[in-house]
Amino acid sequence: MKTMKLAPSILSADYANFESELKRLEAAGADYAHIDVMDGHFVPNISFGAGVVESMRPHSKLVFDCHLMVTNPEHHIEEFARAGADIISIHVEATPHIHGALQKIRQAGVKASVVINPGTPVDSIKHVLNLVDQVLVMTVNPGFGGQAFLPETMDKVRELAALREEKGLDFDIEVDGGIDDQSISQAKEAGANVFVAGSYVFNGDVNERVQTLRDAVNG
Repeated sequence: MKTMKLAPSILSADYANFESELKRLEAAGADYAHIDVMDGHFVPNISFGAGVVESMRPHSKLVFDCHLMVTNPEHHIEEFARAGADIISIHVEATPHIHGALQKIRQAGVKASVVINPGTPVDSIKHVLNLVDQVLVMTVNPGFGGQAFLPETMDKVRELAALREEKGLDFDIEVDGGIDDQSISQAKEAGANVFVAGSYVFNGDVNERVQTLRDAVNG
């Protein structure tokens, strides 16, 4: 059975105090810091770039799970690797060169993750599953925090879990969007083992919310 991992999204954190926010996540027992990078093109919003990741890296031992919601992510892989990313997630919808982009991530010494949006079928990434350490299934449409979980996306999680077993692969299945103390159980049951939660964690007591999520996936 895959290890369950919690990946709070700093998109919902206090941007003026990332150092202290990361320390809060560590103290609460989070496994990853999920870092949403948005370019204003692939998605409407703009968040932050590799420079912010680099500035945070000395202040945290958390796994930096960098989710690039950007067009042509292959142009940015090396700078995020240098900045301290441990995992780089790229959207299959964002590049015509998904094979090469994933290979580039691995060549940079970083774990490779491929992402599919709610409207994108699993078939679009079957041919690269042997290249990835993680598959991220978006459980909301990308680009905005605080959206409601889309339960129909669990069909894709189940499909990926079945493919992983059938092909003898070893990738994690991550879910991102609308994850709270209720939806996390649905995602775990479907086969996910990495859970991104943003507004749920930061819109309350961080310690309490992380523990509630941990209890939900362990219980």
